[in-house]
Amino acid sequence: MTEEGYNKLVAELREMETVQRPEISRQIAEARDKGDLSENSEYDAAKEAQGMLEMKINNLKAVISEAKIIDTSKLDTSTVQILSRVEMKNVKNNMKMVYTIVSESEANLREGKISVNTPIAQGLLGKKVGDVAEITIPQGKITLEILNISF
Repeated sequence: MTEEGYNKLVAELREMETVQRPEISRQIAEARDKGDLSENSEYDAAKEAQGMLEMKINNLKAVISEAKIIDTSKLDTSTVQILSRVEMKNVKNNMKMVYTIVSESEANLREGKISVNTPIAQGLLGKKVGDVAEITIPQGKITLEILNISF
């Protein structure tokens, strides 16, 4: 993943551990003070939120511990690979699109970042400028011509 993506994950983890975790603990204590826990829906909701947060924290810690930061200055722009910014054209309707192929945890379609595990990214990997890739997606097949590769 990129250093930027790694730093975002670390910041998100820090936020969960230092802000969200204490807030949920406060909510649990507040609900506990209201009496009978067997009929206290606020307590149940806070305990459930705590469980979900702890699961997210553990998942994030696992992703961070296994992360490998890629130095983009050492990557080759002759073929499509992870962290490539690919400009392409749909051969059928001449619509142009630009996607950056990123790790699963950095994917964000609004920012034009698609996961390396998506069918489109898988179909583009290893291709060069000028290559045409026929890719099977859930809606059928699309044919994409690669116009430019950068980082």
